[in-house]
Amino acid sequence: MIGVACGASPLPFNVLPLVMGPVSVEFGWDFAATSAGVTVFGIIAALLAPFYGALSDRFGVRPVVLWSLFLFGVVFGSFYFLPASKIGYLLFWAVLGAIGIGSTPVTWSRAISMWFNRHRGLALGIMLLGTSLAAMVVPQIAQKAISAGGWRMAFPVVALLPLLVAIPLAFLWFREPRPDERPEGVADATGTIFGITLKEAMGGGRFWILFTSILLTAFAYGGAHIHIAQIVGLHGFSAQVAASVLGVVAIGILVGRLLVGYMFDRFWAPGVAFPALLLPAIACWLLMGTNASLSHVIVGGFLLGFAAGTESDIIAYLAAKYFGMAHYGRIYGVLYMPFAIGSAISPIVYGMVRDRTGGYDLILGVAMAMFAVGGALLLALGRYPDLKTLRSGN
Repeated sequence: MIGVACGASPLPFNVLPLVMGPVSVEFGWDFAATSAGVTVFGIIAALLAPFYGALSDRFGVRPVVLWSLFLFGVVFGSFYFLPASKIGYLLFWAVLGAIGIGSTPVTWSRAISMWFNRHRGLALGIMLLGTSLAAMVVPQIAQKAISAGGWRMAFPVVALLPLLVAIPLAFLWFREPRPDERPEGVADATGTIFGITLKEAMGGGRFWILFTSILLTAFAYGGAHIHIAQIVGLHGFSAQVAASVLGVVAIGILVGRLLVGYMFDRFWAPGVAFPALLLPAIACWLLMGTNASLSHVIVGGFLLGFAAGTESDIIAYLAAKYFGMAHYGRIYGVLYMPFAIGSAISPIVYGMVRDRTGGYDLILGVAMAMFAVGGALLLALGRYPDLKTLRSGN
Protein backbone atom coordinates (compact mmCIF):
# COMPACT_ATOMS: atom_id res chain seq x y z
CA MET A 1 0.00 0.00 0.00
CA ILE A 2 2.77 2.45 0.90
CA GLY A 3 4.74 1.44 -2.21
CA VAL A 4 1.75 2.12 -4.45
CA ALA A 5 1.08 5.43 -2.67
CA CYS A 6 4.63 6.63 -3.29
CA GLY A 7 4.94 5.30 -6.85
CA ALA A 8 4.40 6.59 -10.36
CA SER A 9 0.74 5.65 -10.49
CA PRO A 10 -0.68 8.37 -8.19
CA LEU A 11 2.01 11.02 -7.62
CA PRO A 12 2.13 12.73 -11.06
CA PHE A 13 -1.67 12.69 -11.28
CA ASN A 14 -2.00 14.41 -7.91
CA VAL A 15 0.64 17.06 -8.52
CA LEU A 16 -0.10 18.10 -12.11
CA PRO A 17 -3.67 19.35 -11.39
CA LEU A 18 -2.21 21.90 -8.97
CA VAL A 19 0.68 23.09 -11.14
CA MET A 20 -1.18 23.04 -14.48
CA GLY A 21 -2.46 26.60 -14.11
CA PRO A 22 0.86 28.14 -13.00
CA VAL A 23 2.78 26.25 -15.71
CA SER A 24 0.37 27.50 -18.38
CA VAL A 25 0.78 31.08 -17.15
CA GLU A 26 4.58 31.00 -16.84
CA PHE A 27 5.25 29.27 -20.17
CA GLY A 28 2.35 30.82 -22.09
CA TRP A 29 0.97 27.41 -23.11
CA ASP A 30 -2.65 26.33 -23.47
CA PHE A 31 -4.12 23.54 -21.35
CA ALA A 32 -3.75 20.94 -24.10
CA ALA A 33 0.02 21.56 -24.29
CA THR A 34 0.40 21.45 -20.51
CA SER A 35 -1.60 18.20 -20.33
CA ALA A 36 0.56 16.63 -23.07
CA GLY A 37 3.29 15.82 -20.54
CA VAL A 38 1.20 13.29 -18.67
CA THR A 39 0.02 11.94 -22.03
CA VAL A 40 3.61 11.16 -23.05
CA PHE A 41 4.26 9.77 -19.57
CA GLY A 42 1.29 7.42 -19.81
CA ILE A 43 2.01 6.19 -23.33
CA ILE A 44 5.67 5.41 -22.59
CA ALA A 45 4.68 3.68 -19.35
CA ALA A 46 2.00 1.68 -21.15
CA LEU A 47 4.36 0.44 -23.83
CA LEU A 48 6.87 -0.69 -21.21
CA ALA A 49 4.36 -2.23 -18.77
CA PRO A 50 4.57 -5.73 -20.33
CA PHE A 51 8.38 -5.56 -20.11
CA TYR A 52 8.30 -4.69 -16.40
CA GLY A 53 5.64 -7.35 -15.86
CA ALA A 54 7.89 -9.93 -17.51
CA LEU A 55 10.80 -8.85 -15.29
CA SER A 56 8.58 -9.38 -12.25
CA ASP A 57 7.58 -12.85 -13.48
CA ARG A 58 11.21 -13.81 -14.02
CA PHE A 59 13.16 -12.11 -11.21
CA GLY A 60 10.44 -11.36 -8.68
CA VAL A 61 8.76 -8.14 -7.70
CA ARG A 62 11.22 -6.97 -5.03
CA PRO A 63 14.22 -5.93 -7.19
CA VAL A 64 11.96 -4.37 -9.81
CA VAL A 65 10.06 -2.14 -7.38
CA LEU A 66 13.12 -1.08 -5.38
CA TRP A 67 15.05 0.13 -8.43
CA SER A 68 12.00 1.70 -10.05
CA LEU A 69 11.04 3.60 -6.88
CA PHE A 70 14.57 4.97 -6.58
CA LEU A 71 14.84 6.12 -10.19
CA PHE A 72 11.29 7.50 -10.16
CA GLY A 73 12.02 9.60 -7.07
CA VAL A 74 15.22 11.01 -8.55
CA VAL A 75 13.64 11.90 -11.90
CA PHE A 76 10.42 13.31 -10.41
CA GLY A 77 12.45 15.53 -8.09
CA SER A 78 14.41 16.82 -11.08
CA PHE A 79 11.16 18.25 -12.49
CA TYR A 80 12.14 21.32 -10.50
CA PHE A 81 14.26 22.11 -13.57
CA LEU A 82 11.46 21.74 -16.16
CA PRO A 83 12.35 23.90 -19.18
CA ALA A 84 10.10 26.32 -21.04
CA SER A 85 10.79 24.30 -24.19
CA LYS A 86 7.87 22.03 -25.12
CA ILE A 87 10.27 19.36 -26.39
CA GLY A 88 12.29 19.45 -23.18
CA TYR A 89 9.10 19.41 -21.11
CA LEU A 90 7.88 16.28 -22.90
CA LEU A 91 11.28 14.57 -22.60
CA PHE A 92 11.15 14.90 -18.83
CA TRP A 93 7.75 13.17 -18.81
CA ALA A 94 8.95 10.46 -21.23
CA VAL A 95 11.88 9.53 -18.97
CA LEU A 96 9.55 9.47 -15.96
CA GLY A 97 7.25 7.01 -17.72
CA ALA A 98 10.14 4.80 -18.80
CA ILE A 99 11.56 4.31 -15.30
CA GLY A 100 8.47 4.75 -13.13
CA ILE A 101 6.13 2.04 -14.39
CA GLY A 102 7.89 -0.59 -12.25
CA SER A 103 6.63 1.19 -9.11
CA THR A 104 2.95 0.86 -10.03
CA PRO A 105 0.34 -1.89 -9.41
CA VAL A 106 1.72 -3.63 -12.52
CA THR A 107 4.38 -5.07 -10.21
CA TRP A 108 2.97 -4.75 -6.68
CA SER A 109 -0.27 -6.59 -7.55
CA ARG A 110 1.63 -9.70 -8.63
CA ALA A 111 3.02 -10.11 -5.13
CA ILE A 112 -0.38 -9.57 -3.49
CA SER A 113 -2.07 -12.04 -5.85
CA MET A 114 0.64 -14.60 -5.05
CA TRP A 115 -0.01 -14.27 -1.30
CA PHE A 116 -3.83 -14.29 -1.46
CA ASN A 117 -6.52 -16.30 -3.25
CA ARG A 118 -9.79 -16.54 -1.27
CA HIS A 119 -9.63 -12.92 -0.06
CA ARG A 120 -7.66 -11.57 -3.01
CA GLY A 121 -10.19 -8.86 -3.86
CA LEU A 122 -10.00 -7.29 -0.41
CA ALA A 123 -6.21 -7.70 -0.30
CA LEU A 124 -5.83 -5.94 -3.64
CA GLY A 125 -8.25 -3.27 -2.49
CA ILE A 126 -6.13 -2.60 0.60
CA MET A 127 -2.97 -2.47 -1.51
CA LEU A 128 -4.61 -0.07 -3.94
CA LEU A 129 -5.64 2.18 -1.07
CA GLY A 130 -2.19 3.58 -1.66
CA THR A 131 -3.61 5.71 -4.47
CA SER A 132 -6.32 6.98 -2.09
CA LEU A 133 -3.70 7.75 0.54
CA ALA A 134 -1.69 9.66 -2.05
CA ALA A 135 -4.75 11.55 -3.28
CA MET A 136 -5.58 12.63 0.27
CA VAL A 137 -2.05 13.62 1.32
CA VAL A 138 -0.09 14.60 -1.80
CA PRO A 139 -2.25 17.56 -2.96
CA GLN A 140 -1.94 19.09 0.50
CA ILE A 141 1.84 18.59 0.55
CA ALA A 142 2.17 19.91 -3.00
CA GLN A 143 -0.02 22.95 -2.29
CA LYS A 144 2.07 23.88 0.75
CA ALA A 145 5.27 23.47 -1.29
CA ILE A 146 3.83 25.67 -4.03
CA SER A 147 2.82 28.33 -1.51
CA ALA A 148 6.30 28.29 0.01
CA GLY A 149 8.49 28.11 -3.08
CA GLY A 150 6.41 28.28 -6.27
CA TRP A 151 5.09 25.49 -8.48
CA ARG A 152 8.54 24.00 -9.14
CA MET A 153 9.05 23.22 -5.46
CA ALA A 154 6.15 20.73 -5.50
CA PHE A 155 8.24 18.15 -7.40
CA PRO A 156 11.32 17.70 -5.18
CA VAL A 157 9.20 17.85 -2.03
CA VAL A 158 6.79 15.14 -3.22
CA ALA A 159 9.75 13.09 -4.56
CA LEU A 160 10.87 12.57 -0.97
CA LEU A 161 7.96 10.13 -0.50
CA PRO A 162 9.39 7.30 -2.65
CA LEU A 163 12.98 8.02 -1.60
CA LEU A 164 12.56 8.35 2.16
CA VAL A 165 9.34 6.42 2.88
CA ALA A 166 8.62 3.64 0.39
CA ILE A 167 12.14 2.39 -0.34
CA PRO A 168 13.20 1.84 3.30
CA LEU A 169 9.93 0.03 4.11
CA ALA A 170 10.10 -2.19 1.04
CA PHE A 171 13.78 -2.95 1.52
CA LEU A 172 13.24 -4.09 5.11
CA TRP A 173 9.98 -6.03 4.94
CA PHE A 174 8.65 -6.67 1.43
CA ARG A 175 8.91 -10.12 -0.19
CA GLU A 176 6.92 -12.66 -2.20
CA PRO A 177 5.83 -16.04 -0.82
CA ARG A 178 8.12 -19.05 -1.07
CA PRO A 179 6.74 -22.04 -3.06
CA ASP A 180 5.57 -23.75 0.15
CA GLU A 181 3.74 -20.55 1.21
CA ARG A 182 1.67 -20.17 -1.95
CA PRO A 183 -2.07 -20.61 -1.20
CA GLU A 184 -4.32 -23.24 -2.72
CA GLY A 185 -5.78 -21.96 -5.98
CA VAL A 186 -2.59 -20.12 -6.88
CA ALA A 187 -0.34 -23.19 -7.08
CA ASP A 188 -0.52 -26.96 -6.65
CA ALA A 189 1.01 -28.96 -3.80
CA THR A 190 4.45 -28.80 -5.41
CA GLY A 191 4.33 -24.99 -5.68
CA THR A 192 3.76 -25.00 -9.47
CA ILE A 193 1.72 -21.91 -10.33
CA PHE A 194 -1.54 -22.19 -12.30
CA GLY A 195 -2.07 -20.02 -15.37
CA ILE A 196 -1.88 -19.64 -19.14
CA THR A 197 0.57 -17.70 -21.29
CA LEU A 198 0.03 -14.21 -22.64
CA LYS A 199 -0.35 -15.62 -26.16
CA GLU A 200 -3.05 -18.02 -25.02
CA ALA A 201 -4.86 -15.27 -23.13
CA MET A 202 -4.80 -12.96 -26.16
CA GLY A 203 -6.23 -15.78 -28.29
CA GLY A 204 -9.52 -15.67 -26.37
CA GLY A 205 -12.40 -13.20 -26.47
CA ARG A 206 -12.34 -12.53 -22.73
CA PHE A 207 -8.99 -10.80 -22.98
CA TRP A 208 -10.21 -8.34 -25.60
CA ILE A 209 -13.50 -7.69 -23.79
CA LEU A 210 -11.51 -6.76 -20.70
CA PHE A 211 -9.02 -4.75 -22.79
CA THR A 212 -11.81 -2.67 -24.40
CA SER A 213 -13.64 -2.09 -21.13
CA ILE A 214 -10.47 -0.86 -19.47
CA LEU A 215 -9.70 1.50 -22.36
CA LEU A 216 -13.15 3.12 -22.29
CA THR A 217 -13.30 3.65 -18.54
CA ALA A 218 -9.69 4.84 -18.31
CA PHE A 219 -10.28 7.44 -21.03
CA ALA A 220 -13.44 8.64 -19.30
CA TYR A 221 -11.73 8.98 -15.92
CA GLY A 222 -8.17 10.12 -16.66
CA GLY A 223 -8.88 13.58 -18.04
CA ALA A 224 -11.60 14.28 -15.49
CA HIS A 225 -9.13 13.65 -12.67
CA ILE A 226 -6.34 15.75 -14.16
CA HIS A 227 -8.71 18.63 -14.91
CA ILE A 228 -10.83 18.40 -11.76
CA ALA A 229 -9.24 21.51 -10.26
CA GLN A 230 -10.06 23.45 -13.44
CA ILE A 231 -13.60 22.00 -13.52
CA VAL A 232 -14.15 23.10 -9.92
CA GLY A 233 -12.72 26.53 -10.74
CA LEU A 234 -15.22 27.00 -13.58
CA HIS A 235 -17.99 26.63 -11.01
CA GLY A 236 -16.57 29.65 -9.17
CA PHE A 237 -14.60 27.98 -6.39
CA SER A 238 -11.05 28.79 -5.20
CA ALA A 239 -7.85 26.79 -5.63
CA GLN A 240 -8.07 25.77 -1.97
CA VAL A 241 -11.56 24.33 -2.54
CA ALA A 242 -10.27 22.54 -5.64
CA ALA A 243 -7.52 20.92 -3.57
CA SER A 244 -10.15 19.83 -1.05
CA VAL A 245 -12.26 18.31 -3.82
CA LEU A 246 -9.20 16.28 -4.84
CA GLY A 247 -9.27 14.99 -1.28
CA VAL A 248 -12.92 14.03 -1.73
CA VAL A 249 -11.95 12.18 -4.91
CA ALA A 250 -9.43 10.31 -2.77
CA ILE A 251 -12.15 9.30 -0.32
CA GLY A 252 -14.21 8.01 -3.25
CA ILE A 253 -11.22 5.98 -4.44
CA LEU A 254 -10.77 4.58 -0.93
CA VAL A 255 -14.41 3.52 -0.60
CA GLY A 256 -14.37 2.05 -4.10
CA ARG A 257 -11.20 0.07 -3.39
CA LEU A 258 -12.45 -1.53 -0.17
CA LEU A 259 -16.14 -1.99 -1.01
CA VAL A 260 -15.61 -3.32 -4.51
CA GLY A 261 -12.70 -5.54 -3.46
CA TYR A 262 -14.77 -6.97 -0.59
CA MET A 263 -17.72 -7.66 -2.90
CA PHE A 264 -15.49 -9.20 -5.59
CA ASP A 265 -14.57 -11.93 -3.09
CA ARG A 266 -18.24 -12.74 -2.46
CA PHE A 267 -20.01 -12.21 -5.76
CA TRP A 268 -19.31 -12.52 -9.48
CA ALA A 269 -16.96 -9.57 -10.07
CA PRO A 270 -18.33 -8.34 -13.43
CA GLY A 271 -21.81 -8.17 -11.89
CA VAL A 272 -20.40 -5.94 -9.16
CA ALA A 273 -18.33 -3.79 -11.50
CA PHE A 274 -21.15 -2.87 -13.89
CA PRO A 275 -23.31 -0.86 -11.44
CA ALA A 276 -20.17 0.53 -9.80
CA LEU A 277 -19.10 2.05 -13.13
CA LEU A 278 -22.50 3.70 -13.58
CA LEU A 279 -21.86 5.92 -10.54
CA PRO A 280 -19.14 8.06 -12.20
CA ALA A 281 -21.52 8.65 -15.10
CA ILE A 282 -23.70 10.46 -12.57
CA ALA A 283 -20.61 12.38 -11.46
CA CYS A 284 -20.04 13.69 -14.98
CA TRP A 285 -23.61 14.99 -15.07
CA LEU A 286 -23.20 16.73 -11.70
CA LEU A 287 -19.96 18.41 -12.81
CA MET A 288 -21.40 19.88 -16.01
CA GLY A 289 -22.09 23.58 -16.36
CA THR A 290 -20.60 26.50 -14.43
CA ASN A 291 -22.97 27.06 -11.52
CA ALA A 292 -23.12 23.79 -9.60
CA SER A 293 -23.45 24.02 -5.84
CA LEU A 294 -20.57 22.95 -3.62
CA SER A 295 -22.54 19.88 -2.55
CA HIS A 296 -22.96 18.80 -6.19
CA VAL A 297 -19.25 19.28 -6.84
CA ILE A 298 -18.33 17.27 -3.74
CA VAL A 299 -20.69 14.41 -4.61
CA GLY A 300 -19.40 14.46 -8.18
CA GLY A 301 -15.81 14.27 -6.95
CA PHE A 302 -16.65 11.35 -4.67
CA LEU A 303 -18.41 9.34 -7.39
CA LEU A 304 -15.61 10.10 -9.84
CA GLY A 305 -13.09 8.72 -7.35
CA PHE A 306 -15.26 5.64 -6.90
CA ALA A 307 -14.68 4.87 -10.58
CA ALA A 308 -10.91 4.86 -10.14
CA GLY A 309 -11.27 2.60 -7.11
CA THR A 310 -13.31 0.15 -9.13
CA GLU A 311 -11.21 0.17 -12.30
CA SER A 312 -7.84 -0.74 -10.81
CA ASP A 313 -9.48 -3.56 -8.84
CA ILE A 314 -10.97 -4.83 -12.10
CA ILE A 315 -7.62 -5.12 -13.89
CA ALA A 316 -5.75 -6.83 -11.06
CA TYR A 317 -8.55 -9.11 -9.87
CA LEU A 318 -9.95 -10.26 -13.20
CA ALA A 319 -6.52 -10.83 -14.75
CA ALA A 320 -5.74 -13.33 -11.99
CA LYS A 321 -9.22 -14.91 -11.98
CA TYR A 322 -9.50 -15.48 -15.71
CA PHE A 323 -5.86 -16.12 -16.69
CA GLY A 324 -4.09 -17.39 -13.54
CA MET A 325 -0.78 -16.35 -12.00
CA ALA A 326 1.87 -18.25 -13.99
CA HIS A 327 2.34 -15.36 -16.44
CA TYR A 328 0.41 -12.73 -14.54
CA GLY A 329 3.02 -9.99 -14.89
CA ARG A 330 3.04 -10.13 -18.68
CA ILE A 331 -0.75 -10.38 -18.94
CA TYR A 332 -1.35 -7.59 -16.45
CA GLY A 333 1.27 -5.51 -18.23
CA VAL A 334 -0.58 -5.76 -21.53
CA LEU A 335 -3.94 -5.08 -19.85
CA TYR A 336 -2.35 -2.08 -18.18
CA MET A 337 -1.63 -0.63 -21.63
CA PRO A 338 -5.24 0.47 -22.37
CA PHE A 339 -5.48 1.82 -18.81
CA ALA A 340 -2.31 3.88 -19.16
CA ILE A 341 -2.92 4.97 -22.76
CA GLY A 342 -6.54 5.88 -22.09
CA SER A 343 -5.56 7.82 -18.97
CA ALA A 344 -2.73 9.50 -20.90
CA ILE A 345 -4.64 10.57 -23.99
CA SER A 346 -7.70 11.66 -22.04
CA PRO A 347 -6.19 14.74 -20.33
CA ILE A 348 -5.06 16.29 -23.59
CA VAL A 349 -8.51 15.69 -25.13
CA TYR A 350 -10.17 17.27 -22.08
CA GLY A 351 -7.73 20.17 -22.48
CA MET A 352 -8.55 20.58 -26.17
CA VAL A 353 -12.26 20.66 -25.42
CA ARG A 354 -11.65 23.27 -22.72
CA ASP A 355 -9.49 25.39 -25.07
CA ARG A 356 -12.06 25.30 -27.88
CA THR A 357 -15.34 25.50 -26.01
CA GLY A 358 -14.39 27.24 -22.78
CA GLY A 359 -15.70 24.36 -20.67
CA TYR A 360 -15.86 20.60 -20.24
CA ASP A 361 -19.52 19.75 -20.87
CA LEU A 362 -18.95 18.07 -24.23
CA ILE A 363 -16.27 15.68 -23.03
CA LEU A 364 -18.10 14.98 -19.76
CA GLY A 365 -21.11 13.87 -21.82
CA VAL A 366 -18.89 11.50 -23.82
CA ALA A 367 -17.40 10.19 -20.58
CA MET A 368 -20.87 9.34 -19.27
CA ALA A 369 -21.43 7.00 -22.20
CA MET A 370 -17.97 5.46 -21.90
CA PHE A 371 -18.46 4.55 -18.24
CA ALA A 372 -21.77 2.87 -19.03
CA VAL A 373 -20.53 0.91 -22.04
CA GLY A 374 -17.27 -0.06 -20.34
CA GLY A 375 -19.15 -1.50 -17.38
CA ALA A 376 -21.69 -3.34 -19.53
CA LEU A 377 -18.94 -5.07 -21.55
CA LEU A 378 -17.70 -6.87 -18.43
CA LEU A 379 -20.98 -8.78 -18.22
CA ALA A 380 -19.90 -10.72 -21.34
CA LEU A 381 -16.86 -12.29 -19.59
CA GLY A 382 -18.83 -15.27 -18.32
CA ARG A 383 -18.09 -17.52 -15.36
CA TYR A 384 -14.60 -17.93 -13.92
CA PRO A 385 -12.51 -20.83 -15.27
CA ASP A 386 -11.37 -23.64 -12.97
CA LEU A 387 -7.93 -22.45 -11.85
CA LYS A 388 -6.72 -25.99 -11.23
CA THR A 389 -7.07 -26.72 -14.95
CA LEU A 390 -5.75 -23.31 -15.99
CA ARG A 391 -2.36 -24.34 -17.30
CA SER A 392 -0.51 -23.55 -20.50
CA GLY A 393 -1.86 -25.75 -23.28
CA ASN A 394 -5.21 -26.46 -21.55
